[in-house]
Amino acid sequence: MTRRKSIHIGEFKHANPIPNACRIGNLLMSGVILGRDPATGVMPERIEDQCANMFGHMKIIVEASGGSTDDIIKMTVWLQDRSQRAPVNTEWLKMFPDEHSRPARHALQMQMDGGALVQCDFTAVID
Repeated sequence: MTRRKSIHIGEFKHANPIPNACRIGNLLMSGVILGRDPATGVMPERIEDQCANMFGHMKIIVEASGGSTDDIIKMTVWLQDRSQRAPVNTEWLKMFPDEHSRPARHALQMQMDGGALVQCDFTAVID
């Protein structure tokens, strides 16, 4: 049996032969998660829609790995414009409403292609 397990979800795929995430033991690490629409694969123009899709993809990935959003320990977010954190925070508070039980998070600014305004990755520890 392989120690490492690639995680693939149908709703969100990488263009290259890369899984959405990888799990070894109880540690799960995602690849980059974009805010493309899961039904059409189109990148929405609004950052609010990209954030909602991105958090939705994150939830599906961690659940496909046998965990839940409660298992996410760290999230890194890259923004085209770092001042545009409000839409990220809106989805963040929906997913992690308990101020005493939130993952660590870091936001960075980065030039992105393909209409992306935001992207993330995450690490989870799944019991």
